[in-house]
Amino acid sequence: MMIGLCVGSFLNVVIWRVPRGQSVVRPGSRCVQCERMLTWRANIPVLSWVALRGRARCCGGPIPLRYPLVELACAALFGIVAWRCTPWTVPAYAAAAAGLLALAVIDIEHHRLLDRVLLPTAGLTILALGAEAAALGALAPLASALLGAGIGLAAIGAIHVAKPDGMGFGDVKLAALCGLVLGRQGAGYVGVGLFGAFVAGAVLGVGLLAAGAGRRTQLPFGPFLGASALGVALFGGPIVEALARLV
Repeated sequence: MMIGLCVGSFLNVVIWRVPRGQSVVRPGSRCVQCERMLTWRANIPVLSWVALRGRARCCGGPIPLRYPLVELACAALFGIVAWRCTPWTVPAYAAAAAGLLALAVIDIEHHRLLDRVLLPTAGLTILALGAEAAALGALAPLASALLGAGIGLAAIGAIHVAKPDGMGFGDVKLAALCGLVLGRQGAGYVGVGLFGAFVAGAVLGVGLLAAGAGRRTQLPFGPFLGASALGVALFGGPIVEALARLV
């Protein structure tokens, strides 16, 4: 859990700096309000936000609630991955989960899916899957994951070509990453994961319309893709098996 909290703290840096074109390494942690350097006490995940009551010690400015929420979400995701995965698959799914979380928040806040987050996430996931294949002497899961990436790229890419205004190219690249995560377990997982993203988006869209939101309200698709991919990869086995029996 502590590893997840610490990674979540780093994801907050990524979420804040990358959309602004800043380095995630230098300078060190700074207040988002007055840009003064932060002490180590102010960087303790979750606890510092609680102790400071959501206010920066240096200037009294508000610290967004998003900071502890991302840290807690990352810790929860790492815990679920450790629970549901074998030791050799934990690194790949943990890397993917962290990257998908950062991408989802950036997409919600900026409506952008950035290569500076997406490509390193894909690279780390592939490296971890490659390490698993080398350690176990089994290339089939890695090959299946790469095939899944191709399926995701082709499926969402076709929608992008047919309707560029409705599906951005960032979503196409994200679908390839999600296909990589899902494909390790088989092509059926890729199909269910992608379809689940559309279902979740449609349900929320209908809910927002019922709540009085305008028809022009834009929902970023990235968070639905990431959430569906992780959900199906970690818990979707019974659904995929049931659908396979029907087919």
